[in-house]
Amino acid sequence: MANLVQSPCDEALIHAGAGAAPCAKSAGPWILAATILGSSMAFIDGTVVNVALPALQRSLNATVVDVQWVVEAYSLLLASLLLVGGSLGDHYGRRRIFIIGVVLFAFASLWCGLAGSIGQLIVARAVQGAGGALLVPGSLAIISASFTEKDRGHAIGVWSGFTAITAAIGPVLGGWLIERISWRAVFFINLPIGLVVLLLSFRCVPESWDTSGNKRLDWFGVALATIGLGLVVYGLIESSRLSFGHPAVLTALVAGSFTLVMFIYWEARTRNPMLPLTLFRSHDFAGANLLTLFLYGALGGTLFFLPMNLIQVQGYTATAAGAALLPFILILFLLSRWSGGLVTSYGAKLPLVVGPIIAAAGFALLAVPGVGADYWSAFFPGIVVLGFGMALSVAPLTTTVMNSVPANRVGIASGINNAVSRAAGLLAIAALGIVMLHVFNRSIDSRLSNLEVSAEVRRSLEDQRINQ
Repeated sequence: MANLVQSPCDEALIHAGAGAAPCAKSAGPWILAATILGSSMAFIDGTVVNVALPALQRSLNATVVDVQWVVEAYSLLLASLLLVGGSLGDHYGRRRIFIIGVVLFAFASLWCGLAGSIGQLIVARAVQGAGGALLVPGSLAIISASFTEKDRGHAIGVWSGFTAITAAIGPVLGGWLIERISWRAVFFINLPIGLVVLLLSFRCVPESWDTSGNKRLDWFGVALATIGLGLVVYGLIESSRLSFGHPAVLTALVAGSFTLVMFIYWEARTRNPMLPLTLFRSHDFAGANLLTLFLYGALGGTLFFLPMNLIQVQGYTATAAGAALLPFILILFLLSRWSGGLVTSYGAKLPLVVGPIIAAAGFALLAVPGVGADYWSAFFPGIVVLGFGMALSVAPLTTTVMNSVPANRVGIASGINNAVSRAAGLLAIAALGIVMLHVFNRSIDSRLSNLEVSAEVRRSLEDQRINQ
């Protein structure tokens, strides 16, 4: 899942290097508009789709495993191709790759909106993920190349603020579209946005590239990472339907694990790895990425299952479910700059201990509400606590990752941290889906054992288990 909150090092990707003269003052706002709108396509889609899942599940007669794949297909391609997406821009032109990403994302959005089956939707979501992997790092690299060092900080601040606002508005707008029109409209809104981005990019965005060298891209590493992650995720998700003892599940898990080991082996020996393992010799870098894995894994799982709970269990409308997370986004947006100042005053260690503990308390509070719980007394406190914990954690994570590597490696370091945050949500949704279905099945079995129902009714309930 692209996430409701941007990963710790999204902004830091802009340090990857330049290769063009800074833009004229008059072009600056239009360049910012293009990059903000382009990034927002990916960020909005990551937030809106979670709200749309119950509606599209009913419309396409999909199982809960199917809707997991709707999210996971996108996250898999995004996480696997994020690093190579930035490298492609450095090699072949950042504007060119950014434009290709926008076109691919818009085309895939149209495909999603027109999908006649859940299988078509899953494939289209995978193509969306590939487009997002090109346009997200491309937008940040364009800012780096187009603004002088003096103006760059302000440009990054504007980009951060507006993308955060779009991430907050996205679920509410998406919920309204789902109720008034259709879940398909959630994908169609990317088409006019994409058209505006293309017009601005062709007219106002200068081309830039990395002039420092011509390193070969690590395509074999990309293939190993994508196949390995894909097989592991397939095994975890399908185990809910087939069980862990099924030959297809066992084969996928073993083959995926072996492929990921081969990926590490390859990255340690190739001349131009997409994942330089030498960076992990820094305990700070390794620790920050490990914290990112667990923290963003928990967040990704929550942002997948909470909207489904609100809509399917609590009976919220899609608009209300989208608006339920607004306090989280606003707290994160308002307090992130303040939490960055804590690093200067207290160092990164204290916020990175206290912040995740507070976030864990927020996750725990969200696990308490039962069926029919009131939003303000049951869900709102957990969302606020979670937002405060994440706001306390994100800026120190960014600082730790950036300070733990040499200045000439900050681009790849931030890209790795980005990929880790995306992969964390990918794996968490697959693993937590197993837990959810296990708990659901135990509850159903317990209730059926205390009821006298006919064999026909029992068979009907058994057939519907996977659809709940």
